[in-house]
Amino acid sequence: MLWDAAPAARGCGDATMPATSTDTRAAQPMTPQELRAQVAAVPFWWHTIDLGHGVVTPGHDDSAAKLQRLAMPADLSAQTVLDIGAWDGFFAFEAERRGAARVVAMDLWDPQRGGQEPTGFRVAHRALGSRVEELRLGVDDLSRERVGVFDVVLFLGVLYHVENPLGALRNVAAVTRDLLILETEVDLLWVRRPCLAFYAGTELRGDPTNWFAPNVAGLRAMLGAAGFGSVRVVWKTPLVQRAGRAVKHALAGEGSPLRWMQRARVVVHARRQG
Repeated sequence: MLWDAAPAARGCGDATMPATSTDTRAAQPMTPQELRAQVAAVPFWWHTIDLGHGVVTPGHDDSAAKLQRLAMPADLSAQTVLDIGAWDGFFAFEAERRGAARVVAMDLWDPQRGGQEPTGFRVAHRALGSRVEELRLGVDDLSRERVGVFDVVLFLGVLYHVENPLGALRNVAAVTRDLLILETEVDLLWVRRPCLAFYAGTELRGDPTNWFAPNVAGLRAMLGAAGFGSVRVVWKTPLVQRAGRAVKHALAGEGSPLRWMQRARVVVHARRQG
C-alpha cells in the first residue's frame, strides 16, 4: 500500500505468499456499467487510477502528481520492478505501462493486523488487463531468498511505518539490483547531524502507525549503511508550501510554525554500490 492511505498495523511481518498473476486474457471484458459498479463496491480507494471508459477510481491520493515527483525512468523495457507497499497498484501498473518485463506488487494485507484485502488492486488489475503479480509480504520479511532481485524497487510512503527503519532498508537493498526510488516523510530538517524523529503516539498526521522520520542527513546515512553507494534527492516539499502549512497549523493551535516547517516529503534515488 502507499501507506499514507489508512492506518495499518505497526510492524509489517507476515508469512510469505507466492507471487500470483491472473490471466486477464481469459476474463470477460467488463462493460463501463459493470466497471463502475465494481469500483463503487470497493470500501476504500487510496490511489486515483484511470481505468478507461471514463472511469477513474475515487482515490484520496493525487497519484498522478506524485508520479511526476518520483522521476521514474520513462522507459523500463526489459527491467524488473518491485513495488513495496503497492496498495491499489497505481505505481506498479505505471511501471508495467512503461514497458517493464515483470512487475510485482507487494503488500501486507492482513485484516487481523489492521490491513484490508486488496479488492481495489484486483478490480484495477482486471480492468487494465494487467499482468502485474500480487505478493503478500511485509518488508520485515523481505529477502532475496523469498522474492529474488529486481532492477528497480519502489519504496513509497512506507519507511516511517516500520519499527526498524535501518533493518527495512537493508532488506530493501538486498533485493535491489540497481535503482531504489524512495519517497518518505522527513523531519528535523534544521538539524545537520543524522538523526530521526520518534513519534510515540499520533504526532504525525494523527496516525498511530507512524514510528520514525529521519532528517535528510539521516536518510542518506541509513541508505549508505544499507548498501547504497549513490543517494540523490530528486524532490523535496517546496519551502513556500511548508511555510503555508506551518501558518495554517499554527493558527489552528496545532503547535509552533517551527514544528511544521522542519517537516517535509522527499523523493530519493539510491543506487547500489558496485
